Amino acid sequence: MKKVLVTGASGFIGSTLIDRLLEIGEYDVYAGIRKTSNKRYLQDNRIKFIELNYTDTNVLKQQLDENNFAFIFHLAGITKAKHKEDFDKINFLYTKHLVDCLNNTDTKLVYMSSFAAHGPASEKPFMPAKVTDKNTPNTYYGKSKLKSEQYIQDNFNGKYIILRPTGVYGTRETDYFVYFQTLNNHIDVSLGMTPQRLTFIYSKDLVDVCILAAESEKTNKIYFVSDGNLYLDKDFAKITKNVLNTWTISIRFPLFIVKGIAYFLDFLGNVLGKQFTLNKDKYNILAARNWDCDITELKDDLKFQQKYDLEKGVKEAIAWYKQEKWLK
Repeated sequence: MKKVLVTGASGFIGSTLIDRLLEIGEYDVYAGIRKTSNKRYLQDNRIKFIELNYTDTNVLKQQLDENNFAFIFHLAGITKAKHKEDFDKINFLYTKHLVDCLNNTDTKLVYMSSFAAHGPASEKPFMPAKVTDKNTPNTYYGKSKLKSEQYIQDNFNGKYIILRPTGVYGTRETDYFVYFQTLNNHIDVSLGMTPQRLTFIYSKDLVDVCILAAESEKTNKIYFVSDGNLYLDKDFAKITKNVLNTWTISIRFPLFIVKGIAYFLDFLGNVLGKQFTLNKDKYNILAARNWDCDITELKDDLKFQQKYDLEKGVKEAIAWYKQEKWLK
């Protein structure tokens, strides 16, 4: 059996990936966690746990050398932070240390980046983002992910695949859940006068892509990851409301109002040492009108075929939220 490591294993994508690896049954699965990690979704007794020391490269290298992993799925990172410096520390510096320790080994690295590393796609005219486009990340999170990507490309002497998923949703996820919850409470909020173009990937499809990337002979490439479909924001709302079988009051806010609120909350958060859900970074994501991406190479190289479109994925996710009593 191939020995594999999933960092960020307690997260919703990491735990879903571990479930899939165990289901396939061909892998000796190690979960990279912290002392404070919640193991709620890591209960299978076949899972082996390892607390990686990202701050001490000597210890980290010893941990990796002792295990000689065939694949490492590096999912550990943060999407939110009280202090902007934490993005650079956790998303970039810890990745740098991992990459340095893997140099000149046979371990293949699958790095979970983000569409945010590229930044929004072109709006004049509307065109899907391509890997060959100039990267213009518009958030601290995206910049930290791009910095990691560039370090891997420039410094890693080994095999790697970089994945840039678009909006990831599914069971155990908490951010899109807030949107589902809002619609379930009969409020449909949309922003801006121009419809937002969106792309999505269901978590189970994404973890299949991770495994395809690891097992593929393809190496040292970057791929956007989506279900291959383009949706408008109103489509997302309509699909979700149909699944929830609910009615809503629709409210559309001009972007300049949202921007003012976001900047004030960002300032207040810096003063109080807190992070609000709406801030400058979040505004930049919401204000961008085009999050479309080209996955032609993903399909051609890795033979990816999505199992979930948005309607099927939302149905399964909402059924899980209701089963877990997150939604009534």
